[in-house]
Amino acid sequence: MTTTAPANPALYAPFDVGLIITFAVPAFVLLIILEMIVTKVSKKGRYEVIDSATSLSMGLGNRVFGILFGAFAVGAYFLVYEYRLFDLGWTLPVLVACFFAEDLAYYWFHRVAHERRWFWASHIVHHSSQHYNLTTALRQTWTGTLGLSFIFWLPLVYIGFPPLMVLMFSAFSLIYQFWIHTELIDRMGPLEWVLNTPSHHRVHHAINPVYLDANYAGVLIIWDRLFGTFIPEDKKEPLRYGIVSQLGTFNPFRVAFHEWIGMFRDVRNAKSFREVLGYTFGPPGWSPDGSRKTSASLKAEWAARHQAAATPAE
Repeated sequence: MTTTAPANPALYAPFDVGLIITFAVPAFVLLIILEMIVTKVSKKGRYEVIDSATSLSMGLGNRVFGILFGAFAVGAYFLVYEYRLFDLGWTLPVLVACFFAEDLAYYWFHRVAHERRWFWASHIVHHSSQHYNLTTALRQTWTGTLGLSFIFWLPLVYIGFPPLMVLMFSAFSLIYQFWIHTELIDRMGPLEWVLNTPSHHRVHHAINPVYLDANYAGVLIIWDRLFGTFIPEDKKEPLRYGIVSQLGTFNPFRVAFHEWIGMFRDVRNAKSFREVLGYTFGPPGWSPDGSRKTSASLKAEWAARHQAAATPAE
């Protein structure tokens, strides 16, 4: 039997990208068990059985929806790649460049996912737990692909990075971000300047007004430092987790779809096209009269109170 070489070797990874996640799963399970034991013994960190069960359910649903709809995103990658600007192969310089480019793409996806309600409707799932442990890392959206989150990586394949290379670094980023969802690891010295660490990501998950809209990093914290979205963890400001309006439910289907339902309800009741755009692509919490709270208004209120408290009485 003879085999034919692929027409374009740049399309093919030298290994099965899907195996990256497959081999990571046993490590995830072992680390969760270890964290549970250390949390129980040290009394540091928090676990709640039903909350963790919900997170695991969301992770399972994410895999199911990925199987059902993931091909849509992958197909978009390969379609755009047909019109690429450059032919980039699997060489070391291209791999290094792709790592940084993918991490930058993740930063902007993550930032927009917090700043625009359409993308927040999917991403809110990951922030819906009031606990912060390794099971929280598995609390993932079911609607990311249907919500078009993959479009933030299309410029990379348009430039000429092979689609499977981009997917590979996306998988690496996902795996990297698993271990930073813990309260058991404190600051990590000089690494805090370069890498996204548990300390930095705890800030990202916090709902304290001072911490809102910060630390969007995937692997490298340098993008937050560069674009002005970095906030360090302050031991004087204990972290509170979840979302501004807590869900009050562990029902996986409500967790998965509640923000989409709320958005479509607002759009249905909108009185103008401007309101439709605001409810869909405005910041989460946007309303025509400003009666609802957004991250910006919450931060402004906190800053005003903080300034008032710091100003000595005459």
